[in-house]
Amino acid sequence: MKKQKKFYVTTPIYYINDMPHVGHAYTTVIADIITRWHKLKEEDVFFITGTDENSQKTVQAAIKFGFNNTKKFADFMAEHWIKTWKRLNIEYDDFLRTTEERHKNLVLEFTKKVRDKGDIYKGKYSGLYCEGCEAFYMPDDLVNGVCPYHNKTPKEIHEENYFFKLSKYQDKILKMLEKNPKFVQPESRRNEIINFVKNGLKDISISRQTQVWGIPFLDDDKAVFYTWFDALTFYLHPLDYWPADIQLMSKDITKFHCIIWPAMLMSAGYKLPKKIFAHGFFTVNGQKMSKTIGNVIDPNYLVDKYGADAIRYYYAREIPFGNDGDFSEESLKNRMNNELANELGNLLSRTLTLIEKNLDSEVKKDKIDKKLFKNLKIKQLDKFMENLEIHNTIAGIMGFVQDCNKYVNDNKPWEVKDKTKLNKILYNLIEALRITSILIYPFMPETSGKINEQIGQTTESNVIPKLSDCFPGILENTKVKKGDVLFKKLEDKKK
Repeated sequence: MKKQKKFYVTTPIYYINDMPHVGHAYTTVIADIITRWHKLKEEDVFFITGTDENSQKTVQAAIKFGFNNTKKFADFMAEHWIKTWKRLNIEYDDFLRTTEERHKNLVLEFTKKVRDKGDIYKGKYSGLYCEGCEAFYMPDDLVNGVCPYHNKTPKEIHEENYFFKLSKYQDKILKMLEKNPKFVQPESRRNEIINFVKNGLKDISISRQTQVWGIPFLDDDKAVFYTWFDALTFYLHPLDYWPADIQLMSKDITKFHCIIWPAMLMSAGYKLPKKIFAHGFFTVNGQKMSKTIGNVIDPNYLVDKYGADAIRYYYAREIPFGNDGDFSEESLKNRMNNELANELGNLLSRTLTLIEKNLDSEVKKDKIDKKLFKNLKIKQLDKFMENLEIHNTIAGIMGFVQDCNKYVNDNKPWEVKDKTKLNKILYNLIEALRITSILIYPFMPETSGKINEQIGQTTESNVIPKLSDCFPGILENTKVKKGDVLFKKLEDKKK
C-alpha cells in the first residue's frame, strides 16, 4: 500500500479578547478549504487552529465583559469560537487552547532547549509596548507616535525580564530568506521581512514581571512567559506532522512568524515551516472594521442569513488570497443569487427535471461528449490550489458550470424527442454534476453532499470524495431524485 503524503496547515492562534469577526473567519475558512482539497488528493492531512489565552488582553477583556474570574471568561470565549467554527463547517483536527496543560508542558520543554543552547539571559528592559499588538516598538516603527495597527500611543515599560538572543540569528535568518524565496509569501510580505532583518535584529524580552496571568517562567515564579514566545510553540503540537506545509495569518503578525518563530526553532533544534503565507486586511464596505463605526460583522449573523456554504464560496471567490480585500454583504448576495442560485442551482434543477419528466428518473451509461469536458483542466485547478491562487481554482470550477449551462442551451434537450439522443445529453450533464460535486467539496461541503444525493450518488457523510474520480465516464446507470433548490435567491426588500 502506497504511503500517504503528509500535509499540515495552521491558522494563527486567535486572541480571545473579543468575539470572532469576518476577518478571523476568512483565514479559518481558507485553511479549511486548503485542508479539504488535500484530502481530495488522498493525503494524510492535519489542520490545527485554536485560541491564544495567556495574554494581558484576556485579563482586561474578562473585566470588560463582567467576569470576576479570568479562567471562566477564557472558557466561555473558547467555547464561543468553537461554536462559530462549527457553524462555518470548519473541520479541524485539533482545537488547542494555550491554557491547556499539554501546551504548558510543551512550552517548558521547548524553552529548556533554548536555554540549554545558551540563548536565554536575564536583563533590564525599557521600551514602548503596545497592548493591542502585545509587542514592543522602536520609536521609528510608530506613525506619528502611535501604533500603526491600533492607533494608540504605546506605554513605556521598565522591567527586569528574560531575553531571547534574537540578534544571534540575524545572519542565519537573512540567508534562509534569500535562499528560500517561497518561505514567506506573497512576495510583497517577503520583501518587507528581508528589509526588516537587514536593518538589524535586537534581542527580545520573553517574560513579564508585572503580569500574573500566564505560564510561569522556568524556575522563576515571579515571572510569566511573554504571550508570543508561549503561543508560537502552539504549532508544534502535532509533532508527527511538523514541519508545517502552510502557516496562514494576516499581514500584521508576519514579523513574529517570519523572524522570531524561525529563530526560536533554530535555537531549539527544530525544522522550519515550509511556507508562511500572510493575507491582507479586510475593510467592510470600504471602511476599516471598527466597533466605533459599528461595522464589525459576526460570522454567525451571516450564517443565519445566507448559510455557511455561500459565505465559504464568497471568501474564496471574491478576494485573491494574499491581497487586501473589501467585504460587502451586497456583493455576497449578488454572488449567491447570480452564481450559486442561477448557475449551479439552476443547472442541477433543470437537468433533474428533464430526467424525471422524460426518462422516468433514470439515466443509463452512455458515451462521453468530449466537447463538454474540453475545458475541464483538473491539473490546472490543482496547480492553482498549490500556489494558493484559491480564487482561480473556484473560478475554474464555476467556468465549467457555465460551460454546462451553455451545453444545455445549445442542445435544447427539452426539444429532443429521440430518447437515445436525450439520454446521452442528460448522462453527460449528470456526469458533469458528479464531477462538480467533487470539485466544490472543499469550498461548499454541504452543497456537494446535496448534489450527490439528488443525482443518486449518496455516500456516507464521513467518506471524502477523490480528485482522481474527476474524469467523465465513471458513472453507471443511476436513478435521480430532485430535492430542494440548492440556493434560494434573496430578493431586494425595496422591490
